[in-house]
Amino acid sequence: MEKNKNNLKERPPIVVILGHVDHGKTTLLDFIRKANVVAKESGGITQHISAYQTEFNDKKITFIDTPGHEAFSQMRSRGANVADIAILIVAAEEGVKPQTKEVIKHIKQENIPVIIALNKIDKSQANFEKVIGELASEDILIEERGGKIPLVKISAKEGTNVDELLEMILLVAEMEELKADFDKKASGVVIESHLDSKKGATATFLVLDGTLNVGDLVVCGYTYGKIKSLENIEKAEPSSPVKVLGLNNVPIVGQEFKVVDNEEQVRELIKEKEIVIKPSDKEKNLDIILKADVHGSLGAILESLYKLDLGEIGLNILKAEVGEISESDIKTAYPSNALIIGFRVKASNDLFNLSKRQGVKIRTYDIIYELFEEIKKQASKLLAPEITKEKLGKLKVLAIFRTEKSRMIIGGKVENGKAINKVWVDVIRNEEKLATGKIIQLQHNKKDVAEVEKGREAGLTYEGEPIIQEDDILEFYRKEKKQREL
Repeated sequence: MEKNKNNLKERPPIVVILGHVDHGKTTLLDFIRKANVVAKESGGITQHISAYQTEFNDKKITFIDTPGHEAFSQMRSRGANVADIAILIVAAEEGVKPQTKEVIKHIKQENIPVIIALNKIDKSQANFEKVIGELASEDILIEERGGKIPLVKISAKEGTNVDELLEMILLVAEMEELKADFDKKASGVVIESHLDSKKGATATFLVLDGTLNVGDLVVCGYTYGKIKSLENIEKAEPSSPVKVLGLNNVPIVGQEFKVVDNEEQVRELIKEKEIVIKPSDKEKNLDIILKADVHGSLGAILESLYKLDLGEIGLNILKAEVGEISESDIKTAYPSNALIIGFRVKASNDLFNLSKRQGVKIRTYDIIYELFEEIKKQASKLLAPEITKEKLGKLKVLAIFRTEKSRMIIGGKVENGKAINKVWVDVIRNEEKLATGKIIQLQHNKKDVAEVEKGREAGLTYEGEPIIQEDDILEFYRKEKKQREL
């Protein structure tokens, strides 16, 4: 539904802080929270939370946290999706790391404004020029060097220049003209959820549009319920994170929620999400049996699994059911060596012992992103290995001494690198590859050797199609197999 432009009002920016592990993301989030958190929310703040709202210069800013571990390309992507501004935190003494590059890729894909927070500037090893160069290599060009991306030098630990960073966030937000309709029914995304032994299903919602009130009827994936309470606030307006009670089951992090008018709409929306197992059209498949605690979890996980990019590997889901893992699941898994995945369910010690005897893997998880990581890990094992060539040297053929059905004894001179025994060679004539074979014996001065260096002559026994002629080039190489990862 399109927003009514007449009802649009300015809303706070939603900011996600991303970066390589140990570059100071958590330290920065904690410093801002302790220094600037909105007073009325402070009573409900715990040591680690997924989102909070700060107030700076009479303006609110919402910060959302995302896990920093490797399992989580998808979670980072989700973080960027709901955020208006990304803070890319880079340690001044370490610079751009592989995880930093991954974050940059997601930020570019989502096409959201980015601010560089150059952290740990108080350290003696800080190297500003090195970091700027590495960022430029990733097409992140800062304003100081003629680019368009702002950079603020900070120390998250000491709080140095954090106010300047907050000012920059507000400036970028003003340029983005962030607005929302405060009067419509609320919608947004789940950013945290768990089962509280006393309170039941709890979730932290991030309201993206509209206003959420106590008593609102909410559908969230396969889960629904009437909001019983909004922790520490009376209502949740656009860009507000809020902890809610009242859902009938624990929702999955990353799912969208929306307020509806009545139970009929609830039924319609959940019916649309009936669980469907899709057949795979890939040649290689990872066989899975999926068990979950409730229908909502099962449907949400299936939905997310089908969105996972597993390259040429398909998912063949043999069974997807609610309930504990059983002996029947092991019997189903055994013939195809399927992986049994349990989400918020258990398997008894007897079942684990039976699965070990049968050679069936059982994995159980309470965190959905760890479940996805396991799926990717197991699918990676089915990928054909990547074959790489390590080039070793070139030899020019000077003489043919003997030709047999599948072997030749030849002589030549090493022109480049080394001639090495027991490796592969390509036969090159007029810069065109004619055949591939293997060296099974190598000699220098009629003595067997492991290698012959550049400039020296060698005698060798070649095994392969016997088509070598004088003046051909033999290119020596080793084949290396490398397991690919998703």
